[in-house]
Amino acid sequence: MPTRIRLQRHGKKGQPFYHIVIADGRAPRDGRFIEKIGTYNPVSRPAEINIDFDRAIHWIQVGAQPSDTVRTLLSHKGVMYKNHLEKGIKKGALTQQQADLKFQEWEEAKQAKIERAQSELLNKERSEVKKRTDAEAKLNEDRLAEIARRRAAEVEKQVAEARARQEEAKAKEEASAKELADAKEEARAKEAAKSAKEVAEPAKEASSEEPTEQEAPEQKPKEQ
Repeated sequence: MPTRIRLQRHGKKGQPFYHIVIADGRAPRDGRFIEKIGTYNPVSRPAEINIDFDRAIHWIQVGAQPSDTVRTLLSHKGVMYKNHLEKGIKKGALTQQQADLKFQEWEEAKQAKIERAQSELLNKERSEVKKRTDAEAKLNEDRLAEIARRRAAEVEKQVAEARARQEEAKAKEEASAKELADAKEEARAKEAAKSAKEVAEPAKEASSEEPTEQEAPEQKPKEQ
């Protein structure tokens, strides 16, 4: 089998990190390799790709076959395009100067695209951070408003209870005052009745001692 350019996995579980290696096509994926030409970290944002450009071109030109993922990485770094230009030079379709100019233009366009993507990513992250911050601020504001509402309701309840206690105490005081006034009035009435009775009894006794016309003593006739 031909020589392969493929990824060799390293890193912890959930945090993969790959070496880009030249290996015999018959070797296990993570087994022995001939040469390491780069690394690939898909966890970072953006992903980090480090490739020894000249060695990658060399292995491509001697017939090493990249895996699909590695081909994408090599294309991203310009290795595949550079190999295409080298073939054009060998065929006489391009001069070295023209090939270098084309590759320089490609690199500039690629760099501008990367910077654009990074700027968009940064703006997106800032927008997401702002959204989260606004959402947290709104949540805190709602919580504070709810706390204030509950406190106001509690204060209103306490005021209502205090007013009710005051009204109840006032009602009890008025009832006590009325009972006291009624008791005084009743006592005065009893006292007046008693006084009237005391005044009436001697008069009644006196009137009962005076003789009536029928009971008046008979007068003896005068002797002639």
